[in-house]
Amino acid sequence: MSIKDKPEHRQTQSGNTTPLRLNSMLENLPVYQPGRPIEEVARELNLPPDDLIKMASNENPLGPSPMALEALGHALSKLHLYPDGNSYYLKQRLARHLDVDPSCIVLGNGSNEVLELVGHALIAPGSEVVVSQYCFAVYPIVTHLFGGKLVMVPARGLAHDLHAMRVAVTTRTNVMFVANPNNPTGTLASHGEVMELIESMPADVLLVIDEAYIEYLEDPLDLLPLVRAGRQNLLLTRTFSKIHGLAGLRVGYGIGHPTLIAALEKVREPFNINSAAQAAATAALDDSAHMKRTRENNKAGLEFLEQSFRKHNIEYVPSSANFILVRVGNGQRVFVEMQKLGVIVRPMGGYQLPEYVRISVGTPAENQRCVDALCKVLGIATG
Repeated sequence: MSIKDKPEHRQTQSGNTTPLRLNSMLENLPVYQPGRPIEEVARELNLPPDDLIKMASNENPLGPSPMALEALGHALSKLHLYPDGNSYYLKQRLARHLDVDPSCIVLGNGSNEVLELVGHALIAPGSEVVVSQYCFAVYPIVTHLFGGKLVMVPARGLAHDLHAMRVAVTTRTNVMFVANPNNPTGTLASHGEVMELIESMPADVLLVIDEAYIEYLEDPLDLLPLVRAGRQNLLLTRTFSKIHGLAGLRVGYGIGHPTLIAALEKVREPFNINSAAQAAATAALDDSAHMKRTRENNKAGLEFLEQSFRKHNIEYVPSSANFILVRVGNGQRVFVEMQKLGVIVRPMGGYQLPEYVRISVGTPAENQRCVDALCKVLGIATG
């Protein structure tokens, strides 16, 4: 090998060098930082795992759907077989639940994978993707991964400014992502604002409305009639991770026009929904009692947390989801100190909100323990 044939070493984000010709898109690609698992914190702080509570990742504190657990048990004896690559029975059950044709549904390994499928199908180098400031972290990641240009529109307060987002759409825009309710702020756009955005969107721009928390709303905006009517530039994404309590199985789905769904199916990995997840998710759709208990616990938990924060003069953002954004001064410090007290919350520095932590709604006992720990860290007397 001559000197000029020697490979050039490239530096990775971790600071290491490699002769491999890594995709240039990786150079500035943000890395998603999930809420810390109980086991990881327990190891780090040398604490018993059972003494820790996790209120960081918007999980269902009541656990999985009991009906899903029963179905999961029946599925375990067939784990030596590949799953149904088309998830026929889950897709059929979802179609009946949503009153749409099965051709309108694509399944993902969590709704995050559906968002990535959008990137495969619609985002290319130079194409623009419109998002809001304080949007879900996966939207910028997907945009950068496929070489798109991220257009981040300033928020209105901590909420989406849908009018400004619409103004930001140009002839180069391929996709707009909107979470409603939004993660991490918990804010909710009005029915009128959302419909105005949908009706004004150019036909060649895909509007992705992320509805991961829609089941927690008392008066949700039902956009399924638009899908049934054949609107081609609208994709709704939902998940089994939240109200159904199946975050560990990773099942999400998108709902849209059959032509769009067919394009997403072309870039979907085969067998992306494992057989255990298919069985559990199918059963969870029938467990209305579990969903009802979850909604009731979430409503009571949000009311308790908001009342507690008002009582102790702690600033928060009213939430329409299953978490609440709380202003604490130094979010990273509060996160670290609360861990030492056995309570895991989520610091928001990665979302450009370093003064905040995000707290998921827990059980009544967990909510009380979280408030007590937060007050202790902030030096607020609770007696």
